[in-house]
Amino acid sequence: MMAPDSEIDGTERLIAALSADVPPIPPRFIGRRIALGIAGGGVVSIGLVFALFGMRPDFPQAMFGFSFWMKWAYTLSLGLIAVAATVRLARPTGGSLRMLWPLALPILLLAALAIEEMSRTPMRDWLSMWLGGSWNRCPWRVLLLAVPIFIGLLWSFRKLAPTNLRAAGAAAGLAAGAWAATIYCLHCDEFAAVFVLTWYSLGILLATGLGALIGPRVLRW
Repeated sequence: MMAPDSEIDGTERLIAALSADVPPIPPRFIGRRIALGIAGGGVVSIGLVFALFGMRPDFPQAMFGFSFWMKWAYTLSLGLIAVAATVRLARPTGGSLRMLWPLALPILLLAALAIEEMSRTPMRDWLSMWLGGSWNRCPWRVLLLAVPIFIGLLWSFRKLAPTNLRAAGAAAGLAAGAWAATIYCLHCDEFAAVFVLTWYSLGILLATGLGALIGPRVLRW
């Protein structure tokens, strides 16, 4: 049975009254606020790198090497995709994590590079390439550096209205982990693509899982 026209008119008037005093959101407000939260947390994470780990001593020379930019290209691409998803999910009609499908491209590219790299390396050296000298520290350091960035994103979400809280938390955790891994490159001197693909990705995945776990609790509005 259809509702009477009077009920429909009353509902429309109620919606209009409730929204009358709501100020319009400035263009790109959400993107700027997300970026500000990441930047604020990133400054803290950079400070942690210097305080706890130190910058790699050959950093000026490393910036001219392929491995340094290989790592940054991977982590930056993940970070940018994650930020785009976080901006979308910060809206009431944000959608789902399916929008993260572009992540497959940098992952597959790095996997192809790792396979090509290992094909040029004797099999007896594969394990050392994979583990490097810091496999047991790298993921946890990335997770540690992700915490301030995630907190910055929580600050960003205080004036936003996500509805899919678990997905928004996962996207925020992914963004925090990816940018933390980018910052960790200031210290890390590992150079093998298979190392980055495995242990950097594990640290980012841990941050993503943490965001998904606590997102429904800390993003509720």
